[in-house]
Amino acid sequence: MSLSSTAQVTSSSPYSQFGLGDLSGSLLPQNRAMGGLSMGVRKPGLYDNINLANPASYSTLELTTFDVGASMDIRQLSKGGVSGKRQFNSTLSHIAFGVPVNKFSAVSFGLVPYSDLGYQFMNSGLVDTSKVNYIYGGEGGMSKAYLGYGFKINKNLSLGFNFAYLFGSLKQTRAFEFVNEATTAFNSRTQYSNSVGGLSYDYALQYTGEISSKTKFILGYSGNSGHSLNSKSNIVTTRYRKDVSGDELAAADSTYFAEGTKTKITMPLSHTAGFAFEKTNAWLFGADFTYSRWSDFREGSTNPGLNDSYGVIVGGQFTPDPNSVSSYFKLMDYRLGVKYDKTFVKIGNNDINQYALNFGFGFPLPRNRSSFYKINLAAEVGQRGTEKNNLVRDRYVNIHLGFTLNDKWFQKTYID
Repeated sequence: MSLSSTAQVTSSSPYSQFGLGDLSGSLLPQNRAMGGLSMGVRKPGLYDNINLANPASYSTLELTTFDVGASMDIRQLSKGGVSGKRQFNSTLSHIAFGVPVNKFSAVSFGLVPYSDLGYQFMNSGLVDTSKVNYIYGGEGGMSKAYLGYGFKINKNLSLGFNFAYLFGSLKQTRAFEFVNEATTAFNSRTQYSNSVGGLSYDYALQYTGEISSKTKFILGYSGNSGHSLNSKSNIVTTRYRKDVSGDELAAADSTYFAEGTKTKITMPLSHTAGFAFEKTNAWLFGADFTYSRWSDFREGSTNPGLNDSYGVIVGGQFTPDPNSVSSYFKLMDYRLGVKYDKTFVKIGNNDINQYALNFGFGFPLPRNRSSFYKINLAAEVGQRGTEKNNLVRDRYVNIHLGFTLNDKWFQKTYID
């Protein structure tokens, strides 16, 4: 088993070959540090945050908010007791803006990752009496450009919407090579290249109720009723040989070529619901529950056999004293979360499950009269899959770093 990756690939897992790749989730570091907790998260502290996963939360924005960040992925695969090399990938992860329209509503827009595809592995076998290597690879990913709006119906209820354009390219390779006849036998490789794009939308709500003057509970929901994407694919199968040193020679010929084949990709509906309890500027904790009907996923008329997925998140945040002048550590946000996912991948009779522990910090920076700055750091330590039944265990550490700015840009006055 081997792995390779490039700087543009932010996943190095064979499980990313299914569906549209590893789904990134529309989350900034503030939410990722709590395991992805988002449905009941509005404004947990003094600073405005952009909660992309629940656009109803945009209605709490009081200042123009700008958030930009980067991420790093550290990953190690193992199979049959043998571990591969650690893989390191990094990339700029997101840029997002939130702008209040008036006292009751705000818009948000930006660019965030949607999915990542990146893997390379090899299995060995026999064709008649000849030993062959089966080589699988993939690279690419998709991004999400979004525009959202959130508004308050009354002091308790907020609604929100995100409209997005998903776009990207996905390339996968399947090859087999003769091991002992490399210079005489023809090897074969098929490359599948897909250019994907299309519109999607999410709808959301949040309901806030008071427990006491400083403590409240928040119920949240976000859904997507499913949509379709446009896919344009090219498929090329070539034959090639290698020289005595193992370097590939020029392709001998192309045995199959299909260009510009257009298909529709049917995406699943999804629902996420959750709750949170919050003490103003002090602490927040809650839980989210997710469900996606990936069994409806189709590439044209092809059903790749994905499973419905569901997940559970529990997390929270604690800020000792956001106005402290005696200790910087009391000003910091401390975040923690755990999550479990039954993913949409099933191999044979084996469900591929994922577990993770998340934690992180918010570091406030010196502020001036109208501007507030914070650095948010999040880490996720997790595992997907198992070595049982000849499967691959995928252990990883994801690190996310974000810079948040709150200011009065574009805000001369509120519109009443």
